[in-house]
Amino acid sequence: MSSVAAKPPRQRLGTNYWRLFSATTVSNLGDGLMTVAVPWLASAITRDPLQIALVTLATRLPWLLFSLPAGVITDRFDRRRLVALMDVARSIAMFAFAVLVFANQGSLSMPEDIADGTASPPGNAGLLLGLLYLTALLIGFAEVLRDNSAQTLLPSIVAKDRLEKANGRMWGAETVMNNFIGPPLAGVLLGVAFALPFVINAGTFAVAAALVFALAGTFVPKGQTTSGQIAWRAEIGEGFRWLWNHQLLRSLAIILGGLNAMSATCMAIMVLFAQEILDLDAGRFGLLLTGGAAGAVAGSLLADRVSRRLGPGTSLFVSMIGMGAGLGVIGLLSIGAAVWVIMTGTGFLIVLWNIITVSLRQTIIPDHLLGRVNSVYRFFGWGTISLGSLLGGVVVTIGEPLFGREWALRAPFLLAAAIHVVLLVYALPRINTAQIDAARAAAERSESL
Repeated sequence: MSSVAAKPPRQRLGTNYWRLFSATTVSNLGDGLMTVAVPWLASAITRDPLQIALVTLATRLPWLLFSLPAGVITDRFDRRRLVALMDVARSIAMFAFAVLVFANQGSLSMPEDIADGTASPPGNAGLLLGLLYLTALLIGFAEVLRDNSAQTLLPSIVAKDRLEKANGRMWGAETVMNNFIGPPLAGVLLGVAFALPFVINAGTFAVAAALVFALAGTFVPKGQTTSGQIAWRAEIGEGFRWLWNHQLLRSLAIILGGLNAMSATCMAIMVLFAQEILDLDAGRFGLLLTGGAAGAVAGSLLADRVSRRLGPGTSLFVSMIGMGAGLGVIGLLSIGAAVWVIMTGTGFLIVLWNIITVSLRQTIIPDHLLGRVNSVYRFFGWGTISLGSLLGGVVVTIGEPLFGREWALRAPFLLAAAIHVVLLVYALPRINTAQIDAARAAAERSESL
């Protein structure tokens, strides 16, 4: 008589995971508020698409400038402390900016005037815009170190066979707060006072810091850690070489750079597209952004199953095709509800891509290099967001005298769809399920040595 051995019970995600999960959830509520509040504030100060795009550029430029040094720092110090301290720094910067907005909100146009295009800029528009750029830069630098440290922290909290599930739950919470709850709530709060979303965001960062400080244990990097004086060039070079010599991760980083650049090209002028093409006010603009969140929540719950059913390589290709097609269709639409539906589909695919690729990096990169390699990956993948943001404003500025205001605002979406085709051709021979499985197996063999 034969017997079948019972499978060992899968480990729970644990208390530390849920503390980190809660911190991420709370801080992303604040990020969701900023998704609407920052561009809406910018549009109350100026109607120039290039100046509005520069706000997004200021937010994302730190990913280009600071990603590589942030990786070295992440591999040197306790990652829990880094995450918490960066949340404290963001809370202080955001509260200071909230006070500034409160002091000047009497000179700002009402949201309904901004939506119908009758807003007039305040007398101190240049000063306000400059301080908005500065605040976005400061918070962006803190975000780079915070997010890089948080991603390298997770494998110390969760077993490797639970990473896709843990990342899925985390992405789901981030998306619900960042896109589903935060944006429409910001639309309501802006109607009460321009400063209110910024005050609440400062509070969310403070709560997140307290939760991360409460994580039990120490979270210094494991393995062949580097001590003593930081040799910036050598340590960054070690992470860069590891990534560049890994064909799969190198290809994924390059593709992600293109995807994020094109997404940023569109999002940089999205507030003007929503106001002038879709005819949305602040509340309905916030609701529009929940489309991506609805799809992303579904993606966070189903990504591991989709990846198992289709295979991770096929899942990534499906994501690329759907994201590119979605941007192209949005560029041709004029109805907010239809755009919401398309954003639901693209939201699902974005999270599917993220969960597969983030879990893959956490699985195959050695822990003592995780911060640096992750930062190099994000340098390629996220550094292009700042360039894409600038491109969005440039395309509209150049296109307006050639095609008129309406088609100038549609042009970034159509350009993004075309670039997605190029990225798909690049990815075709370089990314497949067999290569992903081989990379995971090689990492397991390396760990066992």
